[in-house]
Amino acid sequence: MQAGIHPNYHDINVNCACGANWNTRSTIKGDQLRVEICSNCHPFFTGRQKLIDTEGRVSLFERKAAKSKAIQEELAARKTKKAETATV
Repeated sequence: MQAGIHPNYHDINVNCACGANWNTRSTIKGDQLRVEICSNCHPFFTGRQKLIDTEGRVSLFERKAAKSKAIQEELAARKTKKAETATV
């Protein structure tokens, strides 16, 4: 191995959002690493669904879906009203 070209490899403490902590080694600067998901809380390992709303994408989808449903209901109401006036 050449001297002076390899990064500093040292002990760090990893903290997950679920509260799990463990020690490992890494080349990152600092002595702490924060993660959102680990094997203790990942749905694949736990068998539970956990919804992670990154940048509000889930709430944006739900708003769009609600707006679309409201428009569809309004169009259906217009059709039935138009059908009623056409038969009279």
